[in-house]
Amino acid sequence: MTHPIRIAVQVQPQHAEYAQIRDAVRGAEGIGVDVAFNWDHFYPLSGNPGGKHFECWTMLGAWAEQTSRIEIGALVTCNSYRNPDLLADMARTVDHMSGGRLILGIGAGWFHKDYDNFGYEFGTAGQRIAALAQALPRIRHRLAAGNPTPTRQIPIMIGGGGEKKTLRVVAEHADIWHSFGDAQTILRKSAILNNHGTDVGRDATQIERSAGVSQTPEKVADAMVAAGVTLFTVGVSGPDYDLSMVKNWVQWRDAQG
Repeated sequence: MTHPIRIAVQVQPQHAEYAQIRDAVRGAEGIGVDVAFNWDHFYPLSGNPGGKHFECWTMLGAWAEQTSRIEIGALVTCNSYRNPDLLADMARTVDHMSGGRLILGIGAGWFHKDYDNFGYEFGTAGQRIAALAQALPRIRHRLAAGNPTPTRQIPIMIGGGGEKKTLRVVAEHADIWHSFGDAQTILRKSAILNNHGTDVGRDATQIERSAGVSQTPEKVADAMVAAGVTLFTVGVSGPDYDLSMVKNWVQWRDAQG
């Protein structure tokens, strides 16, 4: 399977009024992105830590109605914050609201402030990864049990780079792997992911590789593509939501023929 080059924007739901977030997503769809992501946190991750911020899944329901072409999703939702069966039913609902455009991005969780202030047990990284591994079969079961069932097999994107545990969960369950770091790091971890796939009886080379980018395509695109990345995400923060870098990546995508 050869995955097409795709460009995503992460519209970070911080330091802005909702109208500005909505306009940024519409603007990104207008310039030709393939996917719009938000994130699943309760406080800003940069800038004023007490700044304006909005909740992930409520927002995705609105995006489902406010967009018409692009895929939408969380980069990524935190497994710890919702019962897995509830999360699956939320995903199924947004899938239908969007006409089959949801990507279910999920990760083990890491932002201590969210856990402390909202009453979730932080535990250890190993416990959170184990909980994610246990949740994913429940999510798939609940999706299949819903009436109506999802409009398609909702793609599952797992974010994380832990080489022993997280990448094994990716090998078992993911359609898309969102990774972090430069091309050399991704290439090395991608090989580890493929080995995990062999161990669990799955061809992990078929899992789409995704990565965040913060530089222009002229500087990093060739190396990232050589490392196997086909989904590139540019993050933008409020209140201004500057889409100029996103536009550069869309133009680069279109020039690939």
